[in-house]
Amino acid sequence: MAGLINNLLILLLVFQNSCLGFRNPLSVFKRYKDTASSLSNECLGNNRPVISLGLTDFALDIRMPGVTPKQSDTYLCMSLRLPVDEEAYIVDFRPQASMDTVHHMLLFGCNAPSSTENYWDCDEGTCTDKSNILYAWARNAPPTRLPKGVGFKVGGETGSKYFVLQVHYGDISAFRDKHKDCSGVTLHLTHQRQPLIAGMYLMMSVNTVIPPGEKVVNADIACHYQNYPMHLFAYRVHTHKLGKVVSGYRVRNDQWALIGRQSPQLPQAFYPVEHPVDISFGDILAARCVFTGEGRTTETHIGGTANDEMCNFYVMYYMEAKHAVSYMTCIQNINPDMFRNIPQEANIPIPVKSDMVMMTHGHHEETKKTDDGSSLKQPKREEEEVLDQGDFYSLISKLLGEREDVVHVHKYNPTEKAESDLVAEIANVVQKKDLGWFDTREVTNHDGRANTSLSRDRIHKFHKLESTLRPAENRHFSLLHGEGSWEKEHTGGFHIEEAVDWPGVNLKLGQVSGLALDPKNNLVIFHRGDRVWDGNSFDSSFVYQQRGLGPIEQNTILVIDPNNAEVLDSTGKNLFYLPHGLSIDKDDNYWVTDVALHQVFKLGTHDKEPSLILGRSLQPGSDKYHFCQPTDVAVDPVTGKIYVSDGYCNSRIVVFSPKGMFIMEWGEETSVDKAKPGQFQIPHSLALIPEFGQLCVADRENGRIQCFKSETGEFIREIKHKLFGRELFAVSYTPGGLLFAVNGMPHPGDTAPVQGFVMNFSTGEIIDTFIPVQKSFEMPHDVVASEDKTVYVGDAHAKTVWKFMPTEKMEHRSVKKAGIEVQEIKADTEHKLESSSGRIFGRFQGKGSGGLNLGNFFASRKGYSRKGFDRLSTEGSDQEKDEDDGTDSEEEYSAPPPPPVSSSS
Repeated sequence: MAGLINNLLILLLVFQNSCLGFRNPLSVFKRYKDTASSLSNECLGNNRPVISLGLTDFALDIRMPGVTPKQSDTYLCMSLRLPVDEEAYIVDFRPQASMDTVHHMLLFGCNAPSSTENYWDCDEGTCTDKSNILYAWARNAPPTRLPKGVGFKVGGETGSKYFVLQVHYGDISAFRDKHKDCSGVTLHLTHQRQPLIAGMYLMMSVNTVIPPGEKVVNADIACHYQNYPMHLFAYRVHTHKLGKVVSGYRVRNDQWALIGRQSPQLPQAFYPVEHPVDISFGDILAARCVFTGEGRTTETHIGGTANDEMCNFYVMYYMEAKHAVSYMTCIQNINPDMFRNIPQEANIPIPVKSDMVMMTHGHHEETKKTDDGSSLKQPKREEEEVLDQGDFYSLISKLLGEREDVVHVHKYNPTEKAESDLVAEIANVVQKKDLGWFDTREVTNHDGRANTSLSRDRIHKFHKLESTLRPAENRHFSLLHGEGSWEKEHTGGFHIEEAVDWPGVNLKLGQVSGLALDPKNNLVIFHRGDRVWDGNSFDSSFVYQQRGLGPIEQNTILVIDPNNAEVLDSTGKNLFYLPHGLSIDKDDNYWVTDVALHQVFKLGTHDKEPSLILGRSLQPGSDKYHFCQPTDVAVDPVTGKIYVSDGYCNSRIVVFSPKGMFIMEWGEETSVDKAKPGQFQIPHSLALIPEFGQLCVADRENGRIQCFKSETGEFIREIKHKLFGRELFAVSYTPGGLLFAVNGMPHPGDTAPVQGFVMNFSTGEIIDTFIPVQKSFEMPHDVVASEDKTVYVGDAHAKTVWKFMPTEKMEHRSVKKAGIEVQEIKADTEHKLESSSGRIFGRFQGKGSGGLNLGNFFASRKGYSRKGFDRLSTEGSDQEKDEDDGTDSEEEYSAPPPPPVSSSS
């Protein structure tokens, strides 16, 4: 009976606290502050971390085990294993801390904490594997309760098994009495399956500079959203002392919808989104932080020291369980001009009443406390906005100078040279490589201003930090086929980089779908003019729905001078609806595919009409007379046989005679469990290797290259690398034994960035990787290489073609560090800085991502490009194939297209 009464009392207390969680955080702030303040003055840690709340629910008390920080800006971590093996869902977060002692707390979910000790210095790391931020607290923020039916999933086969609590103790003057602290957070978990899964989306500025005395400075962030629908229900803002207001918006069809707006000087809680906001594929998420530089005598930069700033906008969201992504980030600004139309409210500071202004403690007190007990002797880092040591957020904080013993790169020679050093260092750390020795060439040309010892010290510190990122045994890339490590593959000495002076990158094109080289070595581009493949293009049976638009009125085939990008010739007007693949035979005939018409065409260079047509117009099918969205075509230069990859809604290679008579086909759909030889999931690109009698296929959604005997269709081998990620879009071969390929944007949570590859055809090993300097890969759709190893990449989303050349043909410098080539192109300094920072902090995906997508896109990033980072994005490729329902096939989107939002949601 006594036990029953105790349980009822516990339930009553939980119910009361839960009701409190539904109220506006400001309305309960004073009451909550009074309760929280006492917690840090005496250690109230619960000896029973797990408390039963009935048959299906329980509370988990995650607390520091009675610690006393010895110096200001100490970061301490502790871990607690989820006490159950099956899935559970967090539905409530109740902080147990006071800003009198704690600057901020972060709660991570992961499977491998960095230490097994009772607690440890977070400089050792938080998790050794990928981790997600589950909760963030600062400035006496009240509890956070999730909406009904929404939870953060943990445990089970895919969820986190451990919680890691990170507590930042700012100013330790509160510990003069040597008391022990048990700050932490109490979680309410349930075993009841939640239909909607919660996640965190973080928008963060990384390159804002606030001039001294400047009255108003804006930091803007914006990213395309490229995922399944998500629904926003709470937001949190964060800056340091100079922040006046932070606002977040969804931008759809140029209309700005407010997500949330708040003063960062108020309690930094998760505030409810007042009016429900849903985010769909193609929307833009945008945020602005307004700062002032008044009162400062030097520039203020983004970073983690007391005098730095931060600009963060957190969003809690939920998604349908089957499509749930736990963490996404955005740290770029895709369109600065759009902020000219931001609502005026975003520029107006929010008045803060004196009784709501938080006392400036710890990290934010800056220079007010000067006595021995509170001086900031050696600030370590500001990681309120970062993930763990194994994540890119942690890396970015360190790069931006969160520690005084690491040179603050913003304040030390912000020149092109400094930026390229930074790019190289980030690339090395993210790729999990030892930095090894420091090449003196890196510091010999700093316009006379660089300090060699500071540079060397920064390299040394990064090398030291890198050792904390992950276990030593994970330092090398493993190949799924073949032997050797990344270092071994890179010893061939062959490297390519963008020809930055080639004007073709600025051609005005539609979606670029195909590339080829004619017998004169001119570049031929197949593009879609003003036509776009989107969610309205096809019905569920793959029948084209926009026939009323008629064929594309622009010339869709352009012949380009490879040297000056002059348009030499053009054709293809009023012939095609949705161009896709292109190849050119030895007689200079164009062979193209049209996914809307479901046909393959042979077209002479000066012909107005095709001389051969395969397939039935606008009729999808799978027999020898029909195709279903055929993707590419290749013609054997010896036999004249025609090979067609078919396609988005078929999974086969079809072979025809030179006159178009059906010969044979091979291939089948991919098995549910694992892709087997000869199975395809969108055979997307073809490369004939005549001297070996082989046909290689870019098996797009299986992320691999399959090679077959061209005569019989017999499977020979598979080339697959972890660096490919989930998608391998295109492949090209050059005589001499080199394969070139491009992959797709990473999905949320994936690690492989979008980039180009150079491979040894005989061994399948990767010789080199490459990304552009001008613009960024968004959806590289096709690649073609010439015999002199000049490479062209066409991008369907960026509507751009890049030219890459072997470095022996270009003026360049390269620094080899532990087998990774860091290329530096001589370019305009201002442009270089802009493009470098964009690559570092842009997609970090996004995918979204998106995506650095920092977190999704940066946790334990193996294989990041040696020249820096692409824009963060989470996905992004031709919208193609919905695995669940087989509906619209859109080529601009590599993940399954987001389903329509149901009325129930």
